[in-house]
Amino acid sequence: MSEARVRSGRQARQAERAQKGTGHGRPYITRNIPTYDVLSEENLLKIEAAADRVLAETGIEFRDDPVAIDHWKRAGAKVDGLLVKFEPGMLREILKSAPAEFTQHARNPANSVQIGGKNVVFSPAYGSPFVMDLDRGRRFGTIEDFRNFIKLAQSSPNFHHSGGTICEPTDVPVNKRHLDMVMAHIELSDRPFMGSVTAEERSEDSIEMTRILFGETFVNDHCVILGNVNVNSPLVWDGTMTRSLRAYARANQAAVVVPFILGGAMGPVTSAGGIVQSLAETMAGCALTQLERKGAPVIFGNFLSTMSLRSGSPTFGTPEPAIGSQVIGQLARRLNLPLRCSGNFTTSKLPDAQAMMEGTMSMLAAVHCGANFILHSAGFLDGLLSMSYEKFMLDADLCGALHAYLDGIRMDDDQLAVDAFAEVGPGNHFFGSSHTLRHYETAFWDSTLSDNEPFEKWELAGSEDAATRANRLWKKRLAEYEAPPLDEGVRDGLQDYIGRKKAEMSDAWH
Repeated sequence: MSEARVRSGRQARQAERAQKGTGHGRPYITRNIPTYDVLSEENLLKIEAAADRVLAETGIEFRDDPVAIDHWKRAGAKVDGLLVKFEPGMLREILKSAPAEFTQHARNPANSVQIGGKNVVFSPAYGSPFVMDLDRGRRFGTIEDFRNFIKLAQSSPNFHHSGGTICEPTDVPVNKRHLDMVMAHIELSDRPFMGSVTAEERSEDSIEMTRILFGETFVNDHCVILGNVNVNSPLVWDGTMTRSLRAYARANQAAVVVPFILGGAMGPVTSAGGIVQSLAETMAGCALTQLERKGAPVIFGNFLSTMSLRSGSPTFGTPEPAIGSQVIGQLARRLNLPLRCSGNFTTSKLPDAQAMMEGTMSMLAAVHCGANFILHSAGFLDGLLSMSYEKFMLDADLCGALHAYLDGIRMDDDQLAVDAFAEVGPGNHFFGSSHTLRHYETAFWDSTLSDNEPFEKWELAGSEDAATRANRLWKKRLAEYEAPPLDEGVRDGLQDYIGRKKAEMSDAWH
């Protein structure tokens, strides 16, 4: 049987499962397994009470953003210069106006995603300055690499989102690269995407480009872009982030509010202490979106991590943040907010056993904690310093497996297979039964990278490891990639906007 025929058969089966809301190839996953609750009600109340004390007694600084300070004054917070303190319950009351669930619209409506509730969205990794592959090793990322990773994500049925800064295109000026990055997402993918947050004006450019794509009225009434903003932990929100956060909120677009807490450096070494800090910092950021525009969508984010206390080096994919994510999930559900939590984290420098072990631990934490938007689902290597082509493909395969895992177990007469037992009888095999023949194409998840052949056949074929197979697959996917169609009038409008914006400023490389 030809490879093309095998591929077309697999694609047909994927399309059939997607229509039924199972398997991979769906615009997003609706989970059919429960979340995992780690802490009792009593202990959750202890976490919340400790966070309330931090907010009321220590407070959070809001730097270089007078508008944010004015928002807090009007809301009734205690403001002393840059330091803001909050009475217990104040932030929770403000957060009641944030939607528990919202749609992020894609330019292809079939690929719009639902964020919140029981829904799960996989998005590639974000923010690496370096890229690597088995052929050229580790190097600074370029706009070509950036475009390649968008193509690879678009080509995979296992993702639902195009992501944001998949890697830093260091060959484009810092003050202009956001324009090229957003344009690449729009041109090369028809899934939802993220915009820039590195300056308020860059956030506004990102949003303005979506107005050209979707129309101003539609963007005012619907979420079409996300902005991932980070707390400057511990207990500081700097103006670069709050100004971008407010830019997204006032445009009715979603900020993803994320503290990055490295236990022992930017937060306590204890898991409970890190969770307390994360809750306090994230609630403050999420609440600020509601003061900017009541009812604006917002995602409660979290990024707990550990470090080697002997060397001071960050560690990723470790068990303490994984179990901490479970608690963050419980806290986010109590606030009735969509959750971004965990991802495919690793400190490994290669797409090897360490990378997959650490990545699987942190991805399962995301799945079980109830995360709705899972950033860093693929490609994360080297403590997020590097985006790996091979790791991207291996992680995409894991995301495919997680589609089946989140579907849980269907229960109906056909699935219980009582008639199949009657047909086969004791001591016989099921391979040729009518029940098996009905289900054989869709019964099990089908990996694109795993080798399940006998040892001798694998050895005769060259004894390839998974990374080598992944290397071959990403090259094949790029060679076969076809861009989704884009209206030429929209393309011209975007290119004109980008040209005008670039002409207004000189290149800046820092």
